[in-house]
Amino acid sequence: MPFYIVAAGSNIDAKKHIQQAFELIKQIDQKANIASILHTKPVGFTAQADFINTAFSFNCELNATNLKAHLKSIEDQLGRVRTKNKNGPRTIDLDIVKIDNEIVDDDYYKYDFVKKSVDELVKSVKN
Repeated sequence: MPFYIVAAGSNIDAKKHIQQAFELIKQIDQKANIASILHTKPVGFTAQADFINTAFSFNCELNATNLKAHLKSIEDQLGRVRTKNKNGPRTIDLDIVKIDNEIVDDDYYKYDFVKKSVDELVKSVKN
C-alpha cells in the first residue's frame, strides 16, 4: 500500500479548514499524521491573508491518480473556489508531494515550508 505525504495550505478560515481536511484524511487512514502548523506569507500574489501550511502522511490503497481526484473532491467539499489566479486565496489546497520514497512535486524544492513539513513527517516515520 503506497505511503503518501500531502502538503496542505489555507488562508481562508485556515485553522478550521486544515483541521477539517485532516479529519477527512483520517477517514482514509486512522493512523494519519500531521506535521507542525507553519504560518507563512503568501507567495506570488501578496495582497491576501497569510497562510497556514502543514502536511499529512498516510497509507492509502488508491493510486496517485485516484488519490489526486479524491483530494480535489475534499477541496471542493471544503469550499475551494478555483480562479485564474493560481496563487490566490483558498479554503484548502492539497497536493501530493511524496509517494513512498519519491518526491513527486517540485514545490518540495521551491518552498521551504513544504520541505520542512515533509521532512518532519519523514523523520517521524523513521523514529
